[in-house]
Formats: sequence, C-alpha cells, structure tokens
Amino acid sequence: MPSQIDPTWLALSRLRRRRFTECIDGCTSILQTSPYDKAVWSLKTLALSAEAYTDETEMEEEGVGELLLDDNAVASMPRPGTSLSAPRINTSDQGIRPMSSSGRPNTGFSRPGSSSTRPISGMTVDAAFRGSKPGTSRPMTTLGREVRLGTASMNSGSGKFIEIDKLNLRKYASRPALAIALIDYLLFVEVNPRKGLELCSEATQRANYKSWFWKRKLGQCYYKLGLYRDAEKQLRSSLKETPMIMTYFDLVKVYLKLDIPNTALSLLLSAGEQFPMEPRILLGIARIYDMLGDVENSSAAYKKGEARILQIDASSIEAISCLASNSFYTDNPEISLRYYRRLLQMGLSSTELWSNLGLSCFHSSQFDMALSCFSRALQLSNETNEGDVWYNIGLTGVSIGDLALAYQAFKVAVSIDKNCAEAYANLGVLDLRKNDWESAQAMFEQAKSLAPFLFEPLYNLALLQWKRGNLEGAYENVKQSLIIYPDHEESLALEKELMGSLMGLR
Repeated sequence: MPSQIDPTWLALSRLRRRRFTECIDGCTSILQTSPYDKAVWSLKTLALSAEAYTDETEMEEEGVGELLLDDNAVASMPRPGTSLSAPRINTSDQGIRPMSSSGRPNTGFSRPGSSSTRPISGMTVDAAFRGSKPGTSRPMTTLGREVRLGTASMNSGSGKFIEIDKLNLRKYASRPALAIALIDYLLFVEVNPRKGLELCSEATQRANYKSWFWKRKLGQCYYKLGLYRDAEKQLRSSLKETPMIMTYFDLVKVYLKLDIPNTALSLLLSAGEQFPMEPRILLGIARIYDMLGDVENSSAAYKKGEARILQIDASSIEAISCLASNSFYTDNPEISLRYYRRLLQMGLSSTELWSNLGLSCFHSSQFDMALSCFSRALQLSNETNEGDVWYNIGLTGVSIGDLALAYQAFKVAVSIDKNCAEAYANLGVLDLRKNDWESAQAMFEQAKSLAPFLFEPLYNLALLQWKRGNLEGAYENVKQSLIIYPDHEESLALEKELMGSLMGLR
C-alpha cells in the first residue's frame, strides 16, 4: 500500500467496491495501533455485516426445530385456498404437471424454501429429518442455516471481533451511527436476536418511538425469536411511519408463517399501488397464488406481472424462467424454447437449464438439438442432478420408440439417484412389455413407497394385480390412484371393472 494513501480512506473505498475481506484486514491493522478509533470500528463492523448478509425477503426452509418447537396455533381444518396447508389442488392436470402430497408442483423455478414443503403445510417429522435430499443431508434447521451462513466469512485466528456480552447497549443506542452498524452485526454475524432485541428497544426509546428503521429491526428480531404477532405489530408500526419495500416483504413473511396467505396477498397488492415499478412485488403476488395452488390466477399474475417485470428489468432470471416453464406446461414448447435460449444468451449455463432446453427442443420436434442439449447437461451435472438428466433422456427414448435406450437411461438414473420414483415407475412399465411381471411389481412397489403422491405407479400396480388375479389389492391401489387424480379415465374404467368382478364373486 502506498504510504501517501490514508488507510482509513482505503478501507472505506474497499467497502464501497465490495472487497470486504481486504477492507476487514485493513481495519484490523488500523485497530491494532488505534484500538479506540470509532470510525474504523464502525467500518469493520459494516464490512463484517455486509460479508455475512443474506437476503431475508425470501421464505427459508422449514426444518426439524421449527416443526417440533413451533407453538403457534393455526386452524387445523382450513378452507381450501385460505391456507398453505390446504392449497387448491388442480387434479385435472396431474398427468401433465404432477403435484406432491402437499399440493406443490414437482417442477418449476427453484426458490428458497421450495425444495421442501411450505411453512405450516403439513410436513411430517419423518420428512423433516430426511431433509430436501434424502440420504445426502442432515436435518435442516433455520438457526443452523443462519449460523453457517453467518460464520462462513469470519476470521478464525483472532477470535471474536466484539464481545457482545460485555457491551453497554444503552451507550451504543445513544450513538445512532454506531448502533446501526452494530445491529446488523448482531443479526447477521453473531446471529443473536436476543441481544439485537435489547439494542433495538433502547434505540427505539431514544428515537421517541418514531424511527421506522428501529421498528423494522425490532420486527426482524421478534420474527427470528418466533414471536410473530409481536413482529407484526412492530412492522405495521414501521409502515405507518414510513412505507418501505423491505418492510412490506418482512411483514409478508410473518403472515406466511402465521398461515394467512390471503392477508399477505392483500398487503402485496397495496404495496404494488405505492411502488408500481418494483418488480419483486409483482413476483411476490404470483408466488403466493402459486403457493395456494390457484393455477389460473398464478398464471395470469405471471403473464401480466412478469411482462411488466421484463419491461422494468429485462434480465430478471426468475421472470424469464417462470414464463418458460408456464409456456412449456401450456403446450407452447416453441415459446418456452425462446425463453430458455434467452437465458443462455445472458450467460447462464447449468444442468437444469440445458435439460429444460433439451425437453423444449424435443417437444418442438427438433430432435437433433435435444440430444445435444442433454449431452451438454450431462457434462455440467453432478451427483445431485445427473439422475434427472438420465431420466429425461429415458423419456426421450420412450417417445421416439427406442426402448433399449430408455431402459438403459432409467437404469442409470436409479443407480445415481435411488429416490427417483418416476424412473422406477417407467422401468416397471418396460418390464411389463418384456412379460417380467415379478420385476415390474417390485418396481411399482418401490415407486409407490418413494412417492405416494404419484398416481401412475398406483394405477400400473393395480392393473398388474388385476391381471394376476389379486382383485382386492388392485381395488385398493386404484382407489388410492383416484384419490390423487379423480379424473383419470383409465383408473375410473379399471375401478368399474373391479367393482363388477368383486360383486360377481359375492
């Protein structure tokens, strides 16, 4: 570092350029010679907080701790469409876009919290302990996630930067600049909402209860402590003082945790009137419709909202991805192909993108490009998503009549991902074509145990049992299939045939 450059100015410049590690190192060197320099102390605190910052506007994963220790009472039998635990499940499109047992689509844009069920959506303890990737992950807890994210950037050699137990929070609350730097450090680096709550309370009193910032921070602390109604009061009060976009998002998270999504939707609609050019509000409205299972309003919101989003932000990855997904599932693969190509032109390249591009090419009758896209997806894949690519290759083989390719692809898929229920179901169908009934039944049983929300293994198993003379077992499985997909014509016909056979036996 040149001697003529002021080290404090250089550290501030590095902070503005988001070179946080260099800024922290520079501040540490200054504090070794001037340990009571408040400006440098504040600068280092801001750098540590910025390095550990995580976007909290999204819904986080619900894990074991939240499931076992959450004592907030919600309605046990809510009306469909008014709760995340009872979404509107559109049973007419199960064959096109399958849903999980909680009403969530198995395909679409992956957001924080979407790899498992939504909050208060009926997750079982067993499912929570399995995690989002069964057999590959430990149980998720929100606090554990925050601790990992918050401590990943801290230096390990010199211990803690601030001894928070020895802080005089009243003294810091009387100094607004230091207090603002300290509160983010407590929430994002130390992950200590209790100390943060004490600081916010003191600072709010110093501000005569008229500071929207400290009321919002109070709401965040209450939210992290699980006191959602107290968080709602503080965030509502903050909005009365000064309407801010981030405060709206914090309050929406509270309402989603309390399982009142319609209130969250109304809040976002009112926020959209105040901030009509904010794309995240438009996306939030479409997400809540999607969480409620309201496919019509969700699609309309995506089409209307995301068209406006792309006018405001032409590089919105989520908007383009959702438009591509909706176009694909409404039988417009050519339009979907255009959107996925646009993502490639933006510089994105991932296994999922190339795999979706291959499916869009295939359904657009561009077979040569489809196989090239799948080949590229395999080159970018890892053990977590390679099985999905091979499953898509297997579907392509079935569609073009190359059953040998399909069988080998499905075998590779289940060897990589032992929880790929769809691949087991398709292997069972191919075994049936070979008259290998024992293997087919084993495949259907495995698919049924791995994914009880799929109707195809249940129907195929019922059909196989009917052919083998097990009428009672066939009837039980076809009834389960109709519970998942009541409009499935083949299941209805098989149920009618089985009813006639069982009545004849009596």
